[in-house]
Amino acid sequence: MGSEPGVGWNLARAIAQHHPVWVLTRADNRPFIEAELTQNPFPNLQFIYCDVPGSKFWNRSTKTVHLHHYLWQISAYATAKRLLPQMRWDVIHHITYVRYSSPSFLSLLPVPFVWGPVGGGEMAPLAFWEDFHLHARIYETLRYLAHRVGEADPFTRLTATRSVLVRATTKDTAERLQLMGAQKLELYSESGLSQEEIATLQAVLPPVSDTMRFISMARLLHWKGLHLGIRAFAETNLSNTEYWILGEGPERDRLQQLAKDLGVEKQVKFLGRLSRHETLNRLSESHVLLHPSLHDSGGWVCLEAMACGRPVVCLDLGGPAVQVTEETGFKITAESPEQAVRDLATAMVLLAKNADLRSRMGQAGQQRVQEQFSWEQKAKSLIQTYKSVVKN
Repeated sequence: MGSEPGVGWNLARAIAQHHPVWVLTRADNRPFIEAELTQNPFPNLQFIYCDVPGSKFWNRSTKTVHLHHYLWQISAYATAKRLLPQMRWDVIHHITYVRYSSPSFLSLLPVPFVWGPVGGGEMAPLAFWEDFHLHARIYETLRYLAHRVGEADPFTRLTATRSVLVRATTKDTAERLQLMGAQKLELYSESGLSQEEIATLQAVLPPVSDTMRFISMARLLHWKGLHLGIRAFAETNLSNTEYWILGEGPERDRLQQLAKDLGVEKQVKFLGRLSRHETLNRLSESHVLLHPSLHDSGGWVCLEAMACGRPVVCLDLGGPAVQVTEETGFKITAESPEQAVRDLATAMVLLAKNADLRSRMGQAGQQRVQEQFSWEQKAKSLIQTYKSVVKN
């Protein structure tokens, strides 16, 4: 499924290649998990299902998902406490949700506890709020307040202080966790790819078209920063270029109007939401990924583009700033919208005019994904962490 379900499933499966793993998860995941295990059994992988009493009557929309998660953590604690005497786990690791401002009650058990990767401490720099409409500003304000309320929860602070290791997806989240009392902190991206995905993406051939194409793949939301991408594209003044935007969302009309106002509506192509196969085809026909998001904790698309050998131009914010290096792309400082647009455009022009630079960055990106972001490599790193935790 990708995203957070993909994090939990792929890490558990990769770790189970080396050690017995028990996964504590929601009861409504059971049919899907058991169907998969019937086709592809994993002897080292066992599942324990629990849920909130009456959960089958819940309507888990975006409005109630965090409340349900909080209550589920209490149910998970009760289940794990009951099973602990017979299971005798060496380490408990909370992998998802990847949310730093919600507690994990499993940290209260007398077992070494690893928390994360967790994220969410990022926010759009205030200077960029000038481009947001009223609903976007309300969203950002409520998001900020929700995280601060979560930070004040004594159980969230207990989770931070009782963790023998906390992994944060971004520098901003690490700073918030430090203020909450976390002692040992590491920066660690939650995103990853399987060896099969990496092999498929690395097999994508370079584009053969003479038209220089930039591509963005994201939901069309205000904080994805696509308005900055369109403004930067317009500022490049490059001939024979296109900017492809893949995805759907409430900002589409606004973004299309912006492209029209800037006189680039014929070059900016809104391709909508595509299947994964179609998305990879479009990525293979593009030269550079443009990802101007203002507060992504992850940024999976950056890894996919790097695995394809495409340079990435992003803002030096959130998860992409952890994934992308100066060898694999450009990370643009985000001081103001005007400065960011100008510097994004400069990077885009450099890449458009220098095929050798694109090739070098693309190769470096492929190497970085293979060495740092495969689930198998992540599992090996985690196993060493577990051994250190148990030893100490």
